[in-house]
Amino acid sequence: MTMSVPERNSASEGKEEESEDESEILEESPCGRWQKRKEQVNQGNVPGIESAFLAMDTEEGVEVVWIEVQFSDKKVFKAHEDKIKEMFENLMQVEHPNIVKFHKYWLDVRDTKTRVIFITEYMSSGSLKQFLKKTKKNHKTMNEKAWKRWCTQILSALSYLHSCDPPIIHGNLTCDTIFIQHNGLIKISSVWHRLFINAFPETVHGRIKHHRDEQKSLHFFAPEYGSAEDNTAIDIFSFGICALEMAVLEIQANGDTMVSTEAITRAGQSLEDPIMREFIQCCLHYDPRKRPTAHDLLFHRVLFEVHSLKLLAAHCLINNQYLLPENCVEEKTKTFDANAVMAEIRHKNRPAVQFMYSNVSPLELDKFLEDVKNGIYPLMNFASPRPHPIPRALSLSQEHMETVKTPTPEPQEMETRKVVQMHCNLESNEEGTKMHLTLFLKMEDKLHRQLSCDIFPADSSKDLANELVHYAFISEDDCDKLACFLEDAFNKHRASGSLSSGVMMMH
Repeated sequence: MTMSVPERNSASEGKEEESEDESEILEESPCGRWQKRKEQVNQGNVPGIESAFLAMDTEEGVEVVWIEVQFSDKKVFKAHEDKIKEMFENLMQVEHPNIVKFHKYWLDVRDTKTRVIFITEYMSSGSLKQFLKKTKKNHKTMNEKAWKRWCTQILSALSYLHSCDPPIIHGNLTCDTIFIQHNGLIKISSVWHRLFINAFPETVHGRIKHHRDEQKSLHFFAPEYGSAEDNTAIDIFSFGICALEMAVLEIQANGDTMVSTEAITRAGQSLEDPIMREFIQCCLHYDPRKRPTAHDLLFHRVLFEVHSLKLLAAHCLINNQYLLPENCVEEKTKTFDANAVMAEIRHKNRPAVQFMYSNVSPLELDKFLEDVKNGIYPLMNFASPRPHPIPRALSLSQEHMETVKTPTPEPQEMETRKVVQMHCNLESNEEGTKMHLTLFLKMEDKLHRQLSCDIFPADSSKDLANELVHYAFISEDDCDKLACFLEDAFNKHRASGSLSSGVMMMH
C-alpha cells in the first residue's frame, strides 16, 4: 500500500514545519556539529550526571548522547580544571570495538554556570539486561555459543582497559552498562565511572549516582570494592556476575530488592557445564589475588570458539583489505574445487583427517569476515599482556580543551595521526592528457583511507600533498614525505608509460 502526501504550497506552512524542527533543538555545540534534543536517554544509568540527552551528529548523520556535568562552585572547578582536562583527554583516546566510543568534550564556563559537556556513542539496541529479560520469556538458558562470544568481547574490552598505562578500572560493570547490538556486537559503557569519582571535586560528588548504593546492583560489586586496596580485580568479579546472569538469564533477587550470596551460589550450581561453572567461580573468588586477569580468562578453554589461525588470517585480511581487489574473497572461492583437500591432519596409528573445500561455505565465510570486521571476534586474546600507553590525541583541535564563553565557531580541525603506510596506483588515459591516481593511506590507528583523483600535467606532487593537509586527510608532518613519494611515483610512471604502483612504509 502506498500513501500519497500532498505538496506544501503555502510558504507559511513551510515556516511552521521548520519552527517545529527547531523547537526540538535545546542547544548546539560551539561548532554546531552536535545538537542537543529534548529526549532524555538511559545509557546504563550513567553515573555522575543528572541527565543525558539524545543528540544529533550533523556531520556523520547519526544519533549520539549529550551528557553534562554541572559544577556548583566555579572556584573549585578552576582549582581542578587541569586534572579534569587530563581525564577527558585520556577518555578520548580509549579506542576499542567493544567499548562505547567517547567522541568529544568541551568546557562551558560562564558567570551563571560551569559545565563539562561530552558526547558519547548512542547505543539504541538496549542493554544486556533488557535483552536477557526478553530472552527469558522464551528460553530457560542462554545459547552457549552466544554466551562464549559475549564473554570474549567483554573480556577483550577489560583486557584493553587493564593493560593501559596506568590501568583503567571500569568500576561499574553490570548488565545495565553492557549493550548489545542487533548483529551480536557487545559494547561496555560507563568506562568513565571510576575516573569521575577520582577526578571530580566534592562539588559534583553529591550528584554522582553510585551503583554501589543501589540494592538491585549490589551483587555486581566485589567485597573489597571502595577500599584502598581494590584494583582491576573488582572488574573481574563484576564480569563473573555478568557471565553468570548471561548463562542463567536471571539471578533471582530476595524480595525484588537484593540478590543474596546464596542466590548466586544456587545459580552457579545450576549450570550443567562443569567447565563453565569453574570459569565463573574463579572470577567470583572472595580473595581478589586469586582471581585471574582478563587476559588470562581469554585463554580459558571454555572460550576458545574460533581456531587461532583462522582468526589471525581473518584479521590480517580485514586490516589489509584496501590493498586487495574488491570482492576478492568471493572471486577466489569460485575457483576452488569443492572436492580438493584444503588441509590434512596426519596420524601415525590411524587414518588422516582431511578437510575439503566443500566443508567451508562461502556464505559462512563472508558472515565470519563481517563479524570480525564489526569486532565480534576480537584479536585481543592473542595479544601479549604487556602494558601499553593511552594513544596520543587523534586531533590537535583545541575547542574541547578551551573554555567556551561565547558560541563561536570551532577552528578548522587538522589531522595529527601519522601515516604508517602509503600505496598508490597511477594509470594514464588513452589520450595521455591526464593520469588517474588512486592513493591508499594506512594511519597509525589502523584507519584506512582511499583517495582517487585525476592528475594533469600542470599538477605538482607538492600541491596535491598540501591540499590533503588542508582538508585534514594527512598531517602536516607527513606533507613532505607524501610529496616525495608521489613525485617518485609520477616519474616512474612517466618513464614506463604504463600502469605503475608503489608502496612506502613510514615510521
